[in-house]
Amino acid sequence: MTAAFAPRELKSTAAEAVAAALAAGLALVAGLPIWAMFLGWNAYFTRGSGWKSGAVNLGCVLIGVCLGMTAQFVLGMLSTPPGLAEQIASVFAVTWVVLSLRFVPKFNNVPALFLGLIAYFASRLAPGWATFATLAGAVVLGATAASLTGAAQARWFGADSVSVAEAQRRTPHAASV
Repeated sequence: MTAAFAPRELKSTAAEAVAAALAAGLALVAGLPIWAMFLGWNAYFTRGSGWKSGAVNLGCVLIGVCLGMTAQFVLGMLSTPPGLAEQIASVFAVTWVVLSLRFVPKFNNVPALFLGLIAYFASRLAPGWATFATLAGAVVLGATAASLTGAAQARWFGADSVSVAEAQRRTPHAASV
């Protein structure tokens, strides 16, 4: 039996699925987009593990949302509707800013920053506080659910527990015949 199907790992997988389902239910009740909740879940694990790293990762997502809203606001001021040149210039400028943030101490998680941009632009919402509240609520919910699964794994399996990705690296897979 491979490690992925051992009872211990199945217990962890079941807990993660329950946490995801509960977070999705809360998102629906609160009127938050489930897809943005999963962006928050994903962002929690982009770099490091634990509450501290998860909070930094979440902060990077929220910064990315703000950068996306700012870019959209500025783009809207330049031209209505924005033309091809304005959109290309906007993407260039936002990408430049995001990639430059990798040199800033702490909040330099480029994948999480891009997840924030994705969250904003995929939402197709107008920039504003209501949009930020909606997206921030969803990503915070997802990151919180992810952190709870991490805490459950640490409690059940101890400090030496490994992530799914780490377990796959450690477990040799038999070749299919």
